[in-house]
Amino acid sequence: MVSAIGERPAPDWTDPTRLALRPVPADLPARLLLDATAQGLVRFDAAGQIEPGLAERWTVLDGGGSYIFRLREAYWQGGTRVTAEQVVRLLRHRLSPRARNPLAPFLTAIDEIVIMTPQVIEIRLHRPRLDLLKLFAQPEMTLVRPAPAGGSGPLRVATGGRMPSLRPAFDPNRADPGDQRLVQPEETVQLIAEPAARAIVRFVQRRSDLVSGGRFADWPLVVVADLPRTAVRLDPAAGLFGLAIVRRDGFLADPANRRALSEAIDREALVAAIAPNWAGADRILPEALDSGAPPQVPDWSLLTLDQRRAAARARVAAWREPVRLRIALPPGPGSTLLHAQLAASLASIGIVLERVAPEAAAELTLVDSVAPYDSARWYLATACLACGPEAQAALEAARLAPTPADRAARIAEADAAMAGDAGFIPLARPFRWSLVAPRLAAWQANARAWHPLNRLRPDAI
Repeated sequence: MVSAIGERPAPDWTDPTRLALRPVPADLPARLLLDATAQGLVRFDAAGQIEPGLAERWTVLDGGGSYIFRLREAYWQGGTRVTAEQVVRLLRHRLSPRARNPLAPFLTAIDEIVIMTPQVIEIRLHRPRLDLLKLFAQPEMTLVRPAPAGGSGPLRVATGGRMPSLRPAFDPNRADPGDQRLVQPEETVQLIAEPAARAIVRFVQRRSDLVSGGRFADWPLVVVADLPRTAVRLDPAAGLFGLAIVRRDGFLADPANRRALSEAIDREALVAAIAPNWAGADRILPEALDSGAPPQVPDWSLLTLDQRRAAARARVAAWREPVRLRIALPPGPGSTLLHAQLAASLASIGIVLERVAPEAAAELTLVDSVAPYDSARWYLATACLACGPEAQAALEAARLAPTPADRAARIAEADAAMAGDAGFIPLARPFRWSLVAPRLAAWQANARAWHPLNRLRPDAI
């Protein structure tokens, strides 16, 4: 059994095509189910690397201006064969506004998707992009037809309900297809969506083999649980963990005042209070990636914490009115520790920080997102929840850049504009944990923090 930590009650998964045809879900259990029962042109393997999905191979032409995919022999769950025409139609739907796909803003370079032969399709781009495959491997880009056709595997729903059982789907490309019809009990994966506390207890009682999707908010529960030392696994997740300033009035209308908040925070104490070996971050970009310049480093980074707080305290004192801010955080003991550390840091410069629920009105909100692909534009655009017009214009120029060289230059300018805007406060990189039983020896830590249900055992399909 696999426990996927969910932020909402488990849906009835008797018919996963209903889930797949609605606007793309964001919660982990639904994403895992989509990835298991359907696939796009490509998908992620256990190490977070690209492997074939519906496409058996592909060619990138014109420096990323064209992607040509040769489709393999595949079948929908209902038994009908996958065709190039269906793939093109479903891809176009995934990119349409009605799909409300969160990846759509990073796929705007796509010009058209066309059928070249009954087995070959081409994706043509307005502007060259060399980073599309990792986006196409995301669960949000899986292709599903209405029931009874469904998805194309690699797993299928054997029994539905709120704790669905998944079994290997028939794959004509595997050797000995007759053997596939004899599914062994150990090949079944049972998926359950539940809160972290319940998932941890289930694992401790050996009633599950994997707890997936753990975040900082529930990490203290892991620390106090009676777990084997080898069961706890951490992912080197790439992405953003920080505070977006979403209201820019009053004290926060001035970029220098917004910068004062970031100066005041003791990042070393903050991450140490929540989890061991979690490193803080003071900049948006972890490295240059596809930017034409190194990441922007805040001008206060060489100052001591006392020096930084003295300058920030002077900004607050000059305001001559009490400064009270609200921060929207998810539930969980890790969030309580995070709020305590942030409140102490801001109190040191004269600001009172109040914690509110995730959907409540607030000046600050937490961004905790794993990067779907390795582009500096993703980091900057994700951090820009409410950034100013100059930063927004720089990001738009980066999106529309006609060549890779021009794009790199525009991204560097956007990074500088975001630093000047001071609308995002970096704190660390995303913290992701799993609990893994010894028999799931194929589980691998990776930068995407993504663990496909069909890639957990060494003998998995």
